[in-house]
Parts: sequence; C-alpha cells; structure tokens
Amino acid sequence: MEGELMEADIVVPSRLSFKKIQAYEKYPKGQSSSRRWKHLKQILQAENFQDLPPDLPTYVNIESPPSTQPCKRICDITGYEAPYVDPRTNLRYANAHVFKALRSLSSDQVHHYLSIRNAAVVLK
Repeated sequence: MEGELMEADIVVPSRLSFKKIQAYEKYPKGQSSSRRWKHLKQILQAENFQDLPPDLPTYVNIESPPSTQPCKRICDITGYEAPYVDPRTNLRYANAHVFKALRSLSSDQVHHYLSIRNAAVVLK
C-alpha cells in the first residue's frame, strides 16, 4: 500500500473566495456602462412617501419639531464660537484679541453690534 499512489480528483472552484472580483468578471461585456445612477426624484417615487402620515418628517417635507439643543453662541466681531461675554458691553467674544478690540469700541458701535444680534440693551 505504501508504494501505491491513489489518483484523486481535485475539485478547484472557478472563483477563489479570497481573490478580488474584477470588474470585467462582475459586469461582463460592457454591462457596467449600462448601469445608471438614480436621480433623487426616482428614489423618492420608489420610497412611497405619500403612504406615510403627513406630520412625520421625511426628505419630502422639511417640517420638523424645534431643536432641543441650545443654540450656539457666536462671537459678535469674528463669527467664531464665543465662550465668553463681556460684562460691560454684553457682547460675545472668542478670544483675548477680540476682547481688546471690544474695549476700544465706542458706545454707538456697541449699540450697533447689539442691534445686529437683536439684543439691544441700554448700557450704563
């Protein structure tokens, strides 16, 4: 028995699972060029949004409940996020450089910045 070799039929699959599928194998004979992207209108029609209740927010209607998150405080001078508020002028500022600029503003300019933010306050 040791001297005899048995011939075995080895079955090799046509595609090995660890190999990457090439585009020509996935889409033979130019089928990839016939694939088209769907437009938003086609996707929305396929989703059947008209069957959903009208008060449910979807991509079709943008009516949604008010946000529960607090609004961000923005610097009145630079437009960056402002973690600080000047107690004298009540203007928001982002850093020390802006704070120096705030202290050099006249009262008319301060009133103008506050009116832009709709926070017109009578300053002392």
